[in-house]
Amino acid sequence: MALGTSTAAQAYELRFDTGRICLDLLATTHPVERLGSPEVLRAWITGSGLVPPGTSLAHADPSWPAAFRELRGCLGPLVRGRPAPGSASWDRALSRVNDLARAAPPAPCAVPGDDGALVRCLDAPPGLAALLAAVARDAVDLLTDPVARASLRQCEGDNCPIVYVDTSRGRRRRWCSSEVCGNRERVARHRRRAALTRT
Repeated sequence: MALGTSTAAQAYELRFDTGRICLDLLATTHPVERLGSPEVLRAWITGSGLVPPGTSLAHADPSWPAAFRELRGCLGPLVRGRPAPGSASWDRALSRVNDLARAAPPAPCAVPGDDGALVRCLDAPPGLAALLAAVARDAVDLLTDPVARASLRQCEGDNCPIVYVDTSRGRRRRWCSSEVCGNRERVARHRRRAALTRT
């Protein structure tokens, strides 16, 4: 599922199809840097489900995207590589993720909605540390869950670096998104077949 951003924020759509919030953050580098402004980061935070729809994030300032990009930089080697304790860069990345995970994540509460059904909201606008903690905790959960780690896949799309959790039946999912990379592959295959029939 994709969430479109405003034209002022970013020309590319933000994507939320990896199966984990921490992997969705990792995907914000492709095909270009997507977290270049507070406006885009606000859209990503809401679209990822870190906060309920309608949560005020007006207090997010230009330091926020840099902090999320730093966390994203730590996630890359931890998710994409094999555990490499003793490697200085791997150890630093793991230490930083663990440090960020120590903060309390945003505190949810249940309140009656317009129709009387209970809806989730936050008791106050979330701070940067709380939001980073939520993503870091998701990464810790992923990295320490052998079943989830075994389900991690690298997209088979041309030049696509996106890593996702394969929860498909039979674990046969090949692309980060059937609509994006899968569709590109089907179009390329069709063009190859058409070119062969013309020759």
